[in-house]
Amino acid sequence: MAQNPLPDHPMRYALANELHARPFPVLDPPCRAMYLAIKKLENAAERDRSEDRAHLIALLDRHGAPHPPPGADHYFGRLGRGTLKWEQHTEFVTYTLFAPEQQADAFAGELFNLFPRDWLSEAPGKVVTSCIVEVMSVAPEDREKTMARYFPSWFVPESLSVSAVADSSAVVAGDFQIDEHGHTRFAVLARPDTTPTRVGRVVQRVLEIETYKSMAMLTLPRARAVSATVARLDRELSDLATGMAEESEQATEVLHRLLAMTAEIEALSSATAFRFGAYEAYEAIVNQRIGALREERIADRQLMGEFMMRRFDPAMRTCRSAKGRLAELSGRAERAANLLRTRVDVANQAQNVEVLRKMDRRAALQLRLQETVEGLSVVAISYYAVNLAAGLLSPVGHALHLEKSDLVAILTLPVIAGVWFMVRRIRNRVASGHDEHG
Repeated sequence: MAQNPLPDHPMRYALANELHARPFPVLDPPCRAMYLAIKKLENAAERDRSEDRAHLIALLDRHGAPHPPPGADHYFGRLGRGTLKWEQHTEFVTYTLFAPEQQADAFAGELFNLFPRDWLSEAPGKVVTSCIVEVMSVAPEDREKTMARYFPSWFVPESLSVSAVADSSAVVAGDFQIDEHGHTRFAVLARPDTTPTRVGRVVQRVLEIETYKSMAMLTLPRARAVSATVARLDRELSDLATGMAEESEQATEVLHRLLAMTAEIEALSSATAFRFGAYEAYEAIVNQRIGALREERIADRQLMGEFMMRRFDPAMRTCRSAKGRLAELSGRAERAANLLRTRVDVANQAQNVEVLRKMDRRAALQLRLQETVEGLSVVAISYYAVNLAAGLLSPVGHALHLEKSDLVAILTLPVIAGVWFMVRRIRNRVASGHDEHG
C-alpha cells in the first residue's frame, strides 16, 4: 500500500500509543499479586510527579533494574523474583508485584519484602490501599471443596463476596477487610483452561475495583463535614429569610450578612469542587469494572456488586446528597441576595425621590427669595441711581426752571425701568451660561 502523503498530526502517534501503553498483566496460576496505592494527603492532583519517579528509580536501583524513560508515567519490568508494574494516576501512584506462588502461606505477604522498609518510609505520600491477590488454578468440580477449605480462614464471612466471573472462567472472592498485616485480601480461582491473559485481566479489574473504591470513599469524610456546614448555613439562611419577610431588621444590614454567607458558600464550593468531581469519576469506574467482570451467582453467596450496593453505594449517596445540598443552598442564597438587593434598591430609589422632592421645594423657595431680593435690589439701585442722575442733571433742571423734586419725579420711572431691565439681562445671561456648562 502506498504511504499516505498527508503530514501527520504532531500528537497522532503519542495518542495512539497511549491506548496500548498499559497492557493487562499475563499471569499463569498459581501466582500472587502484591499491590500498593500511594497518595499525598493534600493537593495530590497538583503534586510534583518527579518525586514519584525518583522514588521508583530508588527502588529499581536497589535491585539493579533498568530505569523508565524520562517523564514516563508507567513502567513494567523485572524486579527480583517478581515483575513490577508502576503507574502514575491523577491523584495517586500504584506499585504492583506479580510473582509465581511461593511455599509460604497464602496472604503471608513475603513478596512485600521486595519493598524495603526504609524505601517505603520515604514514599511521597500515604498508603491508600494495600492488597494481596492469591491466584490458584482450580477445576470447576473442585471449586466448592477449595472454597470450603480455605475461605473460612482467609476471609470474614459476614462481608465475603464470591462470584463466578468472565463467563465462569474464574471465581473471585474478597471481603474488603484490612487484615492484621494491613492488607486487603482477594482470591482468584481460575479454571485450568483459562488463558494467562484472561487471568491477568480479572486480577487487574479486581485491583482497580479496590483502588477506585478506596479513592471514592476518601470523599465521605469531606461530604459529612460539608453536610454539617450546610446544615448550619441553611439555618442561618432560613433565619435571614424570616427576618426579610417580617422586615424586623434593616435591609442593608441583612444584605451584608447575606453576602458574607454567600461568600462562605462559594468558598466551600470551590474547596470541594475537585473532591466531589473526583468521587463521581471513581464511582463510575468501580461500577464499570464490576460490570466488566460479568458476575454470576454461586449458590446463595453474595456478589461483589451486591456488596457494593449494600456498603459502598450508601456512602456515595451521602456524597451526592452533600454535593446537591451545597448546590441548592448556593442557589437559595443567591436568590435571597438578589431579592434583598432589589428591595434595598427600591428603598434607595424611594429615598432618592423624596430627596428630589425636598430639593424641588427648596429650589422653589430659593426662587421666590431670589425674586424678592431682585425686587429689593431694583428698588435700592433705582434709589441711588435717581439721586445720582438728579445730581448730574441739576444744572439742566435749573436751566429749565425745574425744581429738584420735579427732576426726581421725571427721572424715577425711566431709571427704575432701566435698572429692572439690566438686572433681568444679567440674570438671563447667568442662567444661559449655567445651562451651557451643565
